[in-house]
Amino acid sequence: MYYYGNRMQKYFIISLIIFSASFPGLLKAQASAEKINWLTFQQAVELAKKNPRKILIDVYTDWCGWCKKMDAETFTHPVIVRYINENFYAVKFNAEQHEDVVFQNHTFRFVNNGGRGYHELAAALLNNQLSYPSMAYLDENLQLLGAIPGFRQAKDLEPILKYIREDVYKKMAYDKFLQTFQGQVR
Repeated sequence: MYYYGNRMQKYFIISLIIFSASFPGLLKAQASAEKINWLTFQQAVELAKKNPRKILIDVYTDWCGWCKKMDAETFTHPVIVRYINENFYAVKFNAEQHEDVVFQNHTFRFVNNGGRGYHELAAALLNNQLSYPSMAYLDENLQLLGAIPGFRQAKDLEPILKYIREDVYKKMAYDKFLQTFQGQVR
């Protein structure tokens, strides 16, 4: 019995050592995962002036549960992260932020609306349809292309990103585009 106990103890210790040795690698792999390079609105505009690129604006609020779900699930998907980082300037814009934003010679401010207010830039980007999360898009000339409200899973966001980035919207309806779209998100 004594021999059996020592043998089991050795197996347990060896297993523990193997697990411990692999655990830091697991943490390192997770920590080095790609992330979206989120910018402020002003940073994205300045970058687009120097090196034109479309701007994707995630309009969110701190209290929005679907916004948090999109951050945790959609904006962490490797295909989405890579595509956004390579093709857009990505902006996280809090629709209730209090800081003024100057854009195209206009100062957008926070509007106090009782218990909760809103930022005028969020209202302008979303055509006064304050729904969260929403994603607004600016073209390379900083002109608003439009906004798409609602939570999107990675598989649903991928075709939208490509439709906008590749200027397909200029020549084809979105539903027609979806008929032939083959994405990488699984």
